[in-house]
Amino acid sequence: MEIQLQQLVPIPLKEKFSQRPSNIWNTGIAFRAGDWIKIVAPSGTGKTTLMNILYKVRHDYEGSVKWDNRDLKSITGDDLAKLRQQNVSVIFQDLRLFENLTARENIELNRVLQKPFYEAATIDDMAGLLGISHILEQRAGVCSYGEQQRIAIIRALVQPFEWLIMDEPFSHLDNANTHKAADLIATECKKRKAGFVLTDLDEDSLFPYTHVYSL
Repeated sequence: MEIQLQQLVPIPLKEKFSQRPSNIWNTGIAFRAGDWIKIVAPSGTGKTTLMNILYKVRHDYEGSVKWDNRDLKSITGDDLAKLRQQNVSVIFQDLRLFENLTARENIELNRVLQKPFYEAATIDDMAGLLGISHILEQRAGVCSYGEQQRIAIIRALVQPFEWLIMDEPFSHLDNANTHKAADLIATECKKRKAGFVLTDLDEDSLFPYTHVYSL
C-alpha cells in the first residue's frame, strides 16, 4: 500500500507555509509500501496536522492524499473503518485513551476490532517488554503520561496494519524506555513487512529509516 501526497497544504496554515521550503507541504511525494519514514520538524510546523490528515481526522486541506491511488476524501463509512481496522494503525500525540477503562481494556478494544491478529496473552507479553505489566489493571487516567504512552503503543501494535502512523510516540519516555519501545515497534513492522511514518522534533538513530524529511 502506497501513500501519495500531491500539493498538500492545510488550509489554516496555507499562508504560513506558502513561502517556506518543505519536503512535504506543497510538493509531490510518495511513501512506498514498507518504507520507514521519519519527519523532523520544530513545534508549530504541522506535524500533528499531517498525521491527522493521513488518518482522516482532519479534512481542512488543499491538494490530495491517496492511499493506493484512492483519494482519501472519497474513503468513507465502512471503507474507512476497514482501512483503520486492517491497514492503518495510529499512535496519536494526545494518545486518545479512554481514561475510565483500564490499560488492558484500552488495548483490548483494538485487539478485537476484527478477527484478532494476536491472542490476548500478547498484551501481557508486550506489557512485560515495555515495563508496564503492573499497571494493566489500573484505569488509564491514573497512569503517568509515560505509562499512557506505552499503553497507546501496545494498543497500536495488537491490531493488523500495513502502515503505522506515529506522532511523537516517545516524547514522555526516558532513553531506556524509548529504546525498548522502538525495538518492539521495529520487530512488529518487520514481522508484517509494514511501513511507518513517525514525526519528532529531532533526528535520531532509533530505526534504520528509509527516508528522513523536513516538514
